[in-house]
Amino acid sequence: MTLPRAVLFDVDETLVHTGGSGARSWAWAFDQLHGVAADIGEHSSAGETDPQVGKATFRAALGREPSHEEMSRLYAKYLWHLSEDIWTGEGYKVLEGATDLLGRLADAGVILGMISGAMEGAARMKMEPGRLNRYFVFGAYGSDSPDRTEVTRLAIAKASRLHGRDLAPGEVFVVGDTPHDVDSALAAGATAVGVATGHYGIDELRAAKADHVMQSLAEPFPRF
Repeated sequence: MTLPRAVLFDVDETLVHTGGSGARSWAWAFDQLHGVAADIGEHSSAGETDPQVGKATFRAALGREPSHEEMSRLYAKYLWHLSEDIWTGEGYKVLEGATDLLGRLADAGVILGMISGAMEGAARMKMEPGRLNRYFVFGAYGSDSPDRTEVTRLAIAKASRLHGRDLAPGEVFVVGDTPHDVDSALAAGATAVGVATGHYGIDELRAAKADHVMQSLAEPFPRF
């Protein structure tokens, strides 16, 4: 069978578990700038982008819409705290099979990209303790668009430019742990691979119409 030309991976709960680093960093940023307690988990769902999460949490915590300047300051504080917490917080781990699969795909000539609802700086930081950044040639992030499907389309467009031609759906695999990841992959015209390493099980990923479903990245990868 022909290998995919590009495989695009979600980050949180697909490749790594950060042990709550992101939530702690958002909470610290809100406390530092506005003196309020803020829990992003109460105002977001899996698969949303950082801009969506930050704005929803701001509206809930402060009762109004944030300005662009206020969101920029929150992003800066969030990233500053995350850069420290990701190394010192307990619970960080690379998920089973991730490192081996990335290495084998790269060795086989498959180009690897990152898709994350996190801002680019946050996504890259989350990968660094596990030394996973070195596998990824490019990526698309929540800082590129608040819409996850658009983020996925941007990543596919980058992969196509690197190959010098438009890639067909069967040539681009998108790997993620949520039904939202699956929906976005399919809407963007890619092959969706659901991996049940997060908060959703195999049945839920199948119900989202993923083309392939895995229990973990340690299982045999489709067409590989």
